[in-house]
Amino acid sequence: MPKSLSFCGQELSSEEIQLVCEIVHDFPSLSLSELSKTICELLDWRRPNGVLKNRECYTFLQQLRLGGLLSSLPMIRATSPRGPRAVVVNGQSDPQTSVIGTVGDFLPLEVQLISNSADRALFSQYIDRYHYLGYRVPFGAQLRYFVRCCSLPEPILACLLFSSAAWKMAPRDRWIGWSDSARRSNLSRVVNNSRFLILPWIHIRELASKILSLAAQRIAKDWFCFYRVQPLLLETLVDPTRFAGTCYRAANWIHVGTTQGRGRMDRYQDVVRNPKDIFLYPLLPNSRELLRQAPPSHSLPRNQL
Repeated sequence: MPKSLSFCGQELSSEEIQLVCEIVHDFPSLSLSELSKTICELLDWRRPNGVLKNRECYTFLQQLRLGGLLSSLPMIRATSPRGPRAVVVNGQSDPQTSVIGTVGDFLPLEVQLISNSADRALFSQYIDRYHYLGYRVPFGAQLRYFVRCCSLPEPILACLLFSSAAWKMAPRDRWIGWSDSARRSNLSRVVNNSRFLILPWIHIRELASKILSLAAQRIAKDWFCFYRVQPLLLETLVDPTRFAGTCYRAANWIHVGTTQGRGRMDRYQDVVRNPKDIFLYPLLPNSRELLRQAPPSHSLPRNQL
């Protein structure tokens, strides 16, 4: 194992690295899910609401194996095939009659937090079927929303997914101006708008920017209720080969630069992607100042990452 590793942006101590090695070595019969849970419990890798970071640790161990960093240790037994599970598509997500007009004709809009399995399944269908990136299980913390117009017979207009922020993005980090310790401490206060889909039969002018404005008002309260973290900044990535980011600009999001065209897990594998435009939306006037604040070095809250 290397002398330096990081988990969710937090550099691991030599003792933590050794513990990961020992757990994988001493319990070769455990599945990858069981190993990740065990490691999270022993190292207290939790969200601020107390939930173990199982999914992040599961991916962390996978990437260590794929990167050859666990090659001297026993093979990790996975409980199921690697890769995203297929989304089951049925007639619920079939195209509907076109809806045409301006956003004022369809007010009020409801930004509905998805909280039941039926809506989650339909959300997955819509994203997988109509979003160019398809559906993948979100990484880390996540909240899903439908945008509805209750006056329509088929009320769902759009889908939104918010999830954990990227660990490092140079243009975003320069815009905030935070130190590495502040980033490690406050990264959980940045939330990524990782999917935004207006259903293809919806043709309502100015709808996208209106949705973004409503979602920005809603996400802070919901994110705190679920994860006990008050978000300060929203981020999103826009593929400039497909979109100009017009709706984000119209909703007062700030363009701060472009990515390097590498995936969030690219510390362990070389994945080439199109560079994306980075847009940010401060949820408070002093968001940058608050994000720059780092706790004393002796009390960095590891479970806040």
